[in-house]
Amino acid sequence: MSDYGFDVLLANTSFDDAVAKVTDALKAEGFGVLTRIDVKETLKKKIDVDFQRYEILGACNPKLAHRALSTDSSIGLLLPCNVTVEQVDGGVRVSIVDPKAMFQVVKGDALKDVAEEAESRLRRVASALG
Repeated sequence: MSDYGFDVLLANTSFDDAVAKVTDALKAEGFGVLTRIDVKETLKKKIDVDFQRYEILGACNPKLAHRALSTDSSIGLLLPCNVTVEQVDGGVRVSIVDPKAMFQVVKGDALKDVAEEAESRLRRVASALG
């Protein structure tokens, strides 16, 4: 666990199954995956480096995004909420950004409730996985 997110280790799970489980758990909390970046493939293609399987999923809850953007359109710089899926010894680690940590750069409390709701939903995602 870092200061800006929370982790779940999925033991005895294949990488592809982990991505599917994460996608399903996000969907259950109203998030869709807008982007999917295959870091392993990108690093190999761009700089010919071998890297473990690692994907960055850009997750978005449209209702929360609308509330946030309607309050401060610059918040788009902090969206979507990223989730990483990484092959590690012993399984697959899923790391989920903590929206409250991300939104600390925002002055004032106008988006506090959005960040708190997003965090609650994403923590439920982590609980559903672990």
